[in-house]
Amino acid sequence: MKRNLQFILSAVVLTSLILAACAPAATPAPVPSVPPQPTAVPPTAAPAPTAAPAFQPMVVSAPDCNYGTSDNPAEFKSIAALDANTVQFTLCHPDPAFASKVAFNVFAIQSKSYLDANGGDSVKMSVNPNGTGPYMLKEWVHGDHITYVANPNYWGTPPLAKTVILRWSTEAAQRLLELQAGTADGIDNPSPDDFAKIQSDTTLKLYPRPAINIFYIGFQDTMKPFDNEQVRQAIAMAIDRKHIVDTFYPAGSLVAEQFVPPSLEPGFTAGFSWYPYDPAGAKKLLAAAGYPNGFSTTLSYRDVVRGYLPLPGKVAQEIQAELKQIGVNVKLDVMESTAFLDATSKGQKPFYMLGWSVDYPDSTDFYDYHFANAANLQFGTPFSDLVSAIHAGGQVSDPAQRQKDYDQVNTLIKQHVPMIPVAHGASAVAYKASVQGAFASPLSDEYFAVMSNGTDQLVFMQNGEPGAIWCSDETDGESLRACLQLYDTLLSYQLGGVAIQPGLAQTYEANSDASQWTFHLRPGVKFSNGDVLSANDVVATYASQWDASSPNHKGRTGDFSYFGAFFGAFLNAKK
Repeated sequence: MKRNLQFILSAVVLTSLILAACAPAATPAPVPSVPPQPTAVPPTAAPAPTAAPAFQPMVVSAPDCNYGTSDNPAEFKSIAALDANTVQFTLCHPDPAFASKVAFNVFAIQSKSYLDANGGDSVKMSVNPNGTGPYMLKEWVHGDHITYVANPNYWGTPPLAKTVILRWSTEAAQRLLELQAGTADGIDNPSPDDFAKIQSDTTLKLYPRPAINIFYIGFQDTMKPFDNEQVRQAIAMAIDRKHIVDTFYPAGSLVAEQFVPPSLEPGFTAGFSWYPYDPAGAKKLLAAAGYPNGFSTTLSYRDVVRGYLPLPGKVAQEIQAELKQIGVNVKLDVMESTAFLDATSKGQKPFYMLGWSVDYPDSTDFYDYHFANAANLQFGTPFSDLVSAIHAGGQVSDPAQRQKDYDQVNTLIKQHVPMIPVAHGASAVAYKASVQGAFASPLSDEYFAVMSNGTDQLVFMQNGEPGAIWCSDETDGESLRACLQLYDTLLSYQLGGVAIQPGLAQTYEANSDASQWTFHLRPGVKFSNGDVLSANDVVATYASQWDASSPNHKGRTGDFSYFGAFFGAFLNAKK
């Protein structure tokens, strides 16, 4: 049975295979379409951010200290960025006043890229100033006003008044009328005749300034007849300085016996006196000099009220009358302020009235700028013996030795008479009594960011219009006050005082003999155009003044008188 069953099954399987082989082929079932798959790629890390370019420190240096002369020695040996926030000045000789000098706002710091873009041209840079200070320029309507607005990039405490308007008038009476009417919140240099009126008005407040200044009558000693020392001595004897101070100056003013005020020591020589008033002696000296009948000349001045000269027109007329008594006929020449300063600095005016207010509290500010400064030709050819004594006094730290040098300076000034010291003038600033934070600076650098009248706008009136508002090449107080609101220096002066405090540099130190100074900058400070402050900006700013071959050594007049006065010879200057 099993064999028959196997046979039957085998036959069935065989028959099935034969039938399958003889049947037609079957149609294959359709295959679903599958979209192509991307080729698998191993994941790639995100590209690393591009690293900021490494800081490239800038260095400007002299090959040695022989680029100056005996009459105009060199002070700067090198200025170097040690890192992004550290800058070092190496000097050719000690300078104990260096910290006070760098706080002066002629040496405010500018962005290197902005300097380069404008070629250091003060006029161009005044159109759109770029500073780190509390304000930015909104507009300068020449002949009328300057409007400042708060700088959003300012690193310090934001200014209280969001807008400041700086106006000017040469007339003290006009400035007072504006203050009384409320169209001005503060005015500079009210007339001494109005001090009592201001003090009696409960809506106003007078802030006196100390008399750290000098009013003088200057000579250009290369122009006749003032090339004769006896003539200059005779004019000195013919000026009644006490009468001028008693008649035209407010209480607190002093008759000047020397060029520096008594508060500056070392510098002021105790007991030293100028020529006494002696018209008869002056006539004899004129005759001995070859002018028995006198001569005619022109006295130039600017009709701008300053702390050292509150009534310029009246004082000029008084000098004219006093010199008439000895046979000297004087024609008065009133000039526009900036043109007058430019002309005297270039040595173009033989006889003139000028003055000086302290920039920093050291005698070098007075002596060096005026009598040992190759960039300032107002007195003609510098006297080599006077220059040597001035430099000696400015390059030692010992106060007693400095005073001995300055005693010699005062003796030589009296002998040579490059000018006649007349007065140390007391002055003041007046404000509305409602102005909070108001003050008068002994340096005439009133800082508006700390003041408020309770609104968003503050108006201040000064004596004249600025010459520029990038001040590396300016000397007048009107420009310096205007620049102070826009820029910062490495160090600064205490508000209402003369003490040194941090500025763009948080800290600084000097070596033992004050010949090397290192400043550490605040990190993250920005200019108003967004540039970030670095040590290279400091190097570039100082180099634009120091290095006469720099493409940025432009300024407005190209004199850079303050740099020459404070730091001596220019690097790469043409001989």
